Amino acid sequence: MQEFTLTNSDFIELDKLLKVMGLCHTGGMAKAAVAEGRVRVNGNVECRKRCKIRKGNVIDFEGYQITVR
Repeated sequence: MQEFTLTNSDFIELDKLLKVMGLCHTGGMAKAAVAEGRVRVNGNVECRKRCKIRKGNVIDFEGYQITVR
């Protein structure tokens, strides 16, 4: 499990989180992964690329889990 800490904002967009965490090499790859339904937020498939991820959310992607703090 990995953790991501929000510092300058109340949220981060899902595609940007995947890129920042190094799970996708490019923003395009992150957007494609979300659009294909390969990402779960709090256990539910999330297809909105710019879904606002906030503190307490848990993201699952291809065997990785990110907890947002």
